[in-house]
Amino acid sequence: MGKGDKKSRRGKIILGSYGVRRRRKKADKQEIKPVKIIRVKEPKEKKLVKELKEVIEVKPVKEVKEIKEVKEVSEIKVAKEKTAAKTPKVAKEKKEIKEVKATKEPKPKKGKKS
Repeated sequence: MGKGDKKSRRGKIILGSYGVRRRRKKADKQEIKPVKIIRVKEPKEKKLVKELKEVIEVKPVKEVKEIKEVKEVSEIKVAKEKTAAKTPKVAKEKKEIKEVKATKEPKPKKGKKS
C-alpha cells in the first residue's frame, strides 16, 4: 500500500481526498449568537422645504459666423481624339524547333546477390 493507493491513508494524503481512512478535521462548534433586539424607530417629522424663487439664467447669444460660399469648379473634359486606324499587331515569328536528342538506353538490372 503506497502513494498511489486510493484506499490507504497515505494514498489519500497524496491524492488530496478524504474518506473513511482519512477524516476531515471537525470545526469548532458554532456558538449560538444572541438575537439582536430590533428597536422601533419613530419616524421623524419632515421639515417643509422652503420654496426657492426660480432663477432664470440668461445665456449669452453666440454670434453666427458667415459661411463663405464655395464656388463649384466645373472642368470641361476634352475628349481625346481617337487615332484614325490602329495598326494591327505583328505576329511573332515562330522559333525553329531544335532536333530531339537521342534517348539513352536503360541499363540492365543487376541480379540479386546471394
